[in-house]
Amino acid sequence: MHGDFGHIEEGVPGRIADIQLLRRLLPFLNPWKHLLAAAVALSIVLTVLDLALPYITKETIDRYIVPKKADACAGISDGIRRLAVDPSRDGAAEILRKHPDIWVEEGDRACVAFDRLGELSTEETRVLRGTDLSGVTRMSLLFLGLILLDFLFNFLQQFTMEVAAQRIMHDLRMTLMDHLMSLGMGFFNRNPVGRLVTRVTSDIQNMDELFTSVVVFVFKDVFLLTGIALMLLVIQWKLALISFGVLPLVVYISIRFSRRAREAFRTLRVKTAEINSRFSETVSGIRVIQLFRSEAAQYRRFARINHEYYEAGMQQLHVFALFMPAIEVLGMTATALIVFSGGRDVLSGRITIGELVAFLSYIKMFFRPIRDIAEKYNILQNAMSSAERLFQILDTHEGKLDTKGIRLEGPIERIDFDGVSFAYQPDEWVLKDVSFSLPKGRVLAVVGATGSGKTTLIHLLVQLYEPHSGTIRINGLPLQQWSPESVRRRIALVSQDPFLFSESLRKNLLHGIEPIPDERLWDILDAAQCRTLAESLPHGLDTVLSEGGLSISSGERQLLSIARAFARNADLIILDEATSYVDAHTEKRIQTAIENLLKDRTAILIAHRLATARSADHILVMGAGRIIEEGNHDTLMAKEGVYYRMHQIGQD
Repeated sequence: MHGDFGHIEEGVPGRIADIQLLRRLLPFLNPWKHLLAAAVALSIVLTVLDLALPYITKETIDRYIVPKKADACAGISDGIRRLAVDPSRDGAAEILRKHPDIWVEEGDRACVAFDRLGELSTEETRVLRGTDLSGVTRMSLLFLGLILLDFLFNFLQQFTMEVAAQRIMHDLRMTLMDHLMSLGMGFFNRNPVGRLVTRVTSDIQNMDELFTSVVVFVFKDVFLLTGIALMLLVIQWKLALISFGVLPLVVYISIRFSRRAREAFRTLRVKTAEINSRFSETVSGIRVIQLFRSEAAQYRRFARINHEYYEAGMQQLHVFALFMPAIEVLGMTATALIVFSGGRDVLSGRITIGELVAFLSYIKMFFRPIRDIAEKYNILQNAMSSAERLFQILDTHEGKLDTKGIRLEGPIERIDFDGVSFAYQPDEWVLKDVSFSLPKGRVLAVVGATGSGKTTLIHLLVQLYEPHSGTIRINGLPLQQWSPESVRRRIALVSQDPFLFSESLRKNLLHGIEPIPDERLWDILDAAQCRTLAESLPHGLDTVLSEGGLSISSGERQLLSIARAFARNADLIILDEATSYVDAHTEKRIQTAIENLLKDRTAILIAHRLATARSADHILVMGAGRIIEEGNHDTLMAKEGVYYRMHQIGQD
């Protein structure tokens, strides 16, 4: 069989608009939109709380710490900032009598000049400013209450988003897994295991940051930026315009950053998949590598890919090393402009100290969401690079079977191949115009040299691949019209290299079928000549086998695969070189097990050893993808053609 095996360098997919990728993610977000809506609502609440804190600071300063001139003793127009004191307050009258030169009377209030308060003792100042101290206390408690609310709502938002993200990733991972399971073998021939593992694990994990850090927090940052801009304009529009002067540079740098970041993340995703593919291939082939002493060559190949990953990481680092400090410098520049211009306005009395303090707080907050949005864009680029590759797989329908179709309820009565041709690679035909029929209860043997197309016949019959021309029929209907699940349920395959899962012996025997009683399982093991093997295992039927069944011999794996075929009680048994890699003693046991398995069943035998094909009802001799001879053993021997010569060589 031909195919594009081994390590494959990943290509960079074409640029796909982020908005298009996000639109394709919407179906995965839709089931959890109530959680996302709750997180957005909490973001609005958090934005209001964040905006309220600097304003409370401003009000505390302007009302109680350094009151505005217009708020206290407004009737005195000498330009001096004064403190309004109620003489009826406990102890206030005595202090005013003691220091008559520091205050002037305005109606029922005494107006004390702020610059004269330094002449009073601490206790006297506390008495005169008792109202201000109470106000500061109330505002501080309000500030603390808002901080506690901010903590509570932050917790609720984070928790809500994590729940939504985990559920979205769960659905995305299951969708990808379901799609992969439906694809044909041609797809898996061209995609290394490591690459697909990267898609199902790290690429989907990258989507977690998209859902937890971007989807909702961008709303919060946009709300916060808008709110801060409005507050700046309300407090002092001239200073606001000065601070906005650096925004064009911020936008320009952000655009340049976004372009370079996207390419850096794309390269990183490619190199991550290549590292996983190379490592997976190395571990899978470690015995061959050590046997042929090719460790150094494998090390050099891995080192090359690892260095390319390092260079991609450094490219990403350079982008962020320039961008983040640039945004920080622009933020500090805006702060310096505000301190210079705002400080002059405070000295000239155009704005209050509280307004300047609030303005500086808002400016500091203003550049935080700008940095956050840039960072979220960074995460978005990483997620979009992963999303491109996820949708590349989801958009692949190579060899995908239509799960609908007519359900095969009765037994397989007849199988027909009518002019079937197939190629793994364009113009490299593995099968050419193959036609034959197999009635129920008959045994068909297919023999021929390696590469003659024997195994490919089986792959087409079980729909691992689709023929390029011709038709395969079961019970008179084209194979494509039957439900694949119902057809495969009636077929059992014993391959030349059977695969066992890292599960218990019981689960391996019952793979894909309903549980059956232990008594029946032991009978099956008897018929398959592997009861002794099962009894020798530490926990019998519940012994967990290693991945691929490597803890037992190839012959024992073959016997267990025959037992698995027994358990399915299938109509059609397919034996693909079932005795290829075993010794004579094990081969005898396998032959006995096969004879038991084939009783009263339809079977197709793929064989190099002609002894396996000798007892078949009909034999196909394959050569270069064609049927070059057919008939039973005696007929073919009488022809003294290809089969006869193969038989003679085998005897020699």
